Amino acid sequence: MIELAVVAVLVAGTAVFVWWPDNAPKPAATAAPPELDLPGLPDATAPVLMPGRPGESATSVPANEVPPMPRPSHNNADIRFVTMMIPHHEQALVMAKLVPDRGENAQLKLIADRILAAQEPEIKVLEGWLADRGLNRNSGGSHEHTMGGMQSAEALNRLTDARGAEFDRMFVKMMTEHHQGAIDMAGEAQALGVDPIINEFSTSVIVEQNVEINRMRQVLANGK
Repeated sequence: MIELAVVAVLVAGTAVFVWWPDNAPKPAATAAPPELDLPGLPDATAPVLMPGRPGESATSVPANEVPPMPRPSHNNADIRFVTMMIPHHEQALVMAKLVPDRGENAQLKLIADRILAAQEPEIKVLEGWLADRGLNRNSGGSHEHTMGGMQSAEALNRLTDARGAEFDRMFVKMMTEHHQGAIDMAGEAQALGVDPIINEFSTSVIVEQNVEINRMRQVLANGK
């Protein structure tokens, strides 16, 4: 007679029934696997040390009660700089795009390529800064007569008509004036603005465009 021996084995939550003959040896019991000590999720209530105001001691606050960091503030000087620098950069791109087909100085063409590579992405950065704050390029008001170095339509037409060495001389003169205007605008933003992003951006403008002014003059003087 076969005796029904029921062994319940829980594997992944499933009961398995096995029939053993009455004379067959029973398998030895299998030890349960050791429990794994897995790291848990970060404790949302772990204390965070918050600095106090001047003269006050620091306090300990649960992590889930720490207020989010505020967005850096900005003022009208920051907005004015951004809304002026976008069209200012756009005119620089117009001039730089004339160089490959009209200039003859190979080094000047490389500088123009650098202007295109730098200022096109910078326009996107400035537009993003405005969008993040619910602003647009018209938020700073009219700047028609306040953007330093901007070239007139007549000057751009003369540059477009020029070729060879004449074009190179005109381009360096006009772009130098244009860059200097940007440097002046960036200096004003640093003096009057408060946004750290714009401060960093304006610093880059001053450094990079001073370098390009010196490089353009050097290239034109060397004639190569």
